[in-house]
Amino acid sequence: MELLSQLLSGLKMLATAPDYNALFKGACAIVLHAGPWQLLALFFISSMLMVWRLNAFEQKGFEGTVIGTMVMPYCSGFSNLAFAYIMGTSGGDAAMVLENCIVNNVTNLTILLGIPALIWGLTLYGKSEDSSKVKLDYLSLLLTLIAMAFFTGVVWALGRDGVLNQGDGLVLIGLFLFWQVFQVFELMKSNVRNQQSINPWFLVDLVLVAAAAWGTYYSIEGLVEWVSRGGGGGIISYNQIGILSGLLMVVPNGILAFYYAAVNRSDIAYSSQIGDGHICIPMCIGIYAVFSPITIPASFEAGAITIMAACGAHFFFIAGFKRLPRAAGAMLAASYGFFFFKGILG
Repeated sequence: MELLSQLLSGLKMLATAPDYNALFKGACAIVLHAGPWQLLALFFISSMLMVWRLNAFEQKGFEGTVIGTMVMPYCSGFSNLAFAYIMGTSGGDAAMVLENCIVNNVTNLTILLGIPALIWGLTLYGKSEDSSKVKLDYLSLLLTLIAMAFFTGVVWALGRDGVLNQGDGLVLIGLFLFWQVFQVFELMKSNVRNQQSINPWFLVDLVLVAAAAWGTYYSIEGLVEWVSRGGGGGIISYNQIGILSGLLMVVPNGILAFYYAAVNRSDIAYSSQIGDGHICIPMCIGIYAVFSPITIPASFEAGAITIMAACGAHFFFIAGFKRLPRAAGAMLAASYGFFFFKGILG
């Protein structure tokens, strides 16, 4: 009832606003006193704004797998970064951050790529008839898969002593930043090769993306606080926040995968999911470890092995067939339920 009265009060101010000042105050009344449903709406709206402006980046000097590995992960994965930061600075349970990362990455590599492959098929030809571009996309995608398996292996190796300390966190963040610098130089080389430059108007899109990022951060912070107070009850409890947040935060990833698969841009559909995995492992885990040591739970090893095995399966199909066959997509999608049944994701 309190949430409803706050919402009605804000809407009333908006409806009767005699000037822009009252209009602004009405909007603030809705946002600043947001309940769980309003926060969820803000999360989805912010995520959609990010995806919308990302779609314009390809016409501004970013293309193909570079978009998927360098641009999109920051937007689709920003909510994961925000969650790791909030949990790290507030002293939240490290196991929940690890659950969030595992759930996110396994979901990306199985059901979010498996279902689009089953419906449309995922090949690396897209709309381009340039065979050299197809080969470059193919090689770039293989490299991103190797990087994802490598990053996951590094986290596993650093955590073999049972803990990830601040030094380990700095190493993981450094690995991710080095990977991003590499992607920047790949973009520069691609633009020189194609005699193309980056349109300076992309800065406007960056401002819109930054606004969406704030909305995402604000909504995640509010939802974590609401769940921490026991606002949901039942399965929506603080003990399940790692799994619940991981499932919620794959929504933007799913939109990217389904949209780009539907418009026959499998290179971006594929690289966006793998690139988002780089955000979670190693970046999110590294961020939390900088603020507070992470005690590695026994379940993490099974999750890490699952991620590396999924990377190996995708590498096999891309290297051998330059596509993810529909049958393989069906198997990946079905395996998602198996992971839940075995407790890898919950």
